[in-house]
Amino acid sequence: MPFIHILFLSAIILIASWALLYFIGINRRRGIEKIYLLILAIKNRKQISVDEIKLDPNLEIIETNLKAMFKKNQEDLTNMKRLAQARTEFLGNVSHELRTPIFSIQGFLETLLNGAIDDEKVNRRFIEKAMTHTKNLDELLNDLIDISMIESGQMRMLPTYFNISDFIISVIEELESIATEKGLKIETKFYDKEVLVFGDKDKIRQVFVNLISNAIRYSDEGKIIIEIKDHKSKVAISVKDSGCGIPENALPRIFERFYRVDKARSKSIGGTGLGLAIVKHITEAHGSKIEVKSKVGKGSTFTFYLRKKQ
Repeated sequence: MPFIHILFLSAIILIASWALLYFIGINRRRGIEKIYLLILAIKNRKQISVDEIKLDPNLEIIETNLKAMFKKNQEDLTNMKRLAQARTEFLGNVSHELRTPIFSIQGFLETLLNGAIDDEKVNRRFIEKAMTHTKNLDELLNDLIDISMIESGQMRMLPTYFNISDFIISVIEELESIATEKGLKIETKFYDKEVLVFGDKDKIRQVFVNLISNAIRYSDEGKIIIEIKDHKSKVAISVKDSGCGIPENALPRIFERFYRVDKARSKSIGGTGLGLAIVKHITEAHGSKIEVKSKVGKGSTFTFYLRKKQ
């Protein structure tokens, strides 16, 4: 082959190679620019859909990671909005719950200072009512501190093995007089009076006090039954009442902070609206869950589980 032909062929190959590299470079540059613009859109939280994140087939790995990053970003934004809304609602509920006892105490004291303190027929009654609201306020503040520490991860657990039957009897002794005043009887059903469970006694006491207090509060007659059943490596502990029951549509929300099924009735019989939220957090911290079965007019049964000693 003549030298001129070889030179000409080499020049064609060189030009073709340069053109190919040029077009590859343009495509690569366009791909990089598209990646950059997509990252910028995700960073600036622009309204795009996951379907708009589309790259060349040879950039499939980058496309997959960008989609995952976009979805995570959207989930974080949704969670932030939900937390902001929950915080606003929580502060509003706290303000409302604090205002009620404070205004009541203020009203009773003003009435006493305006002359009722000299009236023996009303002064003691007003002081007793002010004292009741003071106790309610103290209970609310304690529950707020508890829920704040639990939800911020500051709740410290000191679990030990202890006799659950003896423990329940001691809690009942604290609350029995309140039940008796309403004509209610507290009964126990233990499959084994010597079984040991693993948990934080102080926290579990809070669970029982809240559940039994609610059972007393929402029952006007009948009895409250606390039952322990064997459940493989755990025990199932139930608090059953014969009270007014909970409507089915309200069951998913009863463990929310400040949620009340019947606001008017709840206000008249007391309670902070935080008890069941605290119960839920404590049982979950013990690797358990709180379950509820209820029927309007028939009563409710709350059940949770604790690990037992084998």
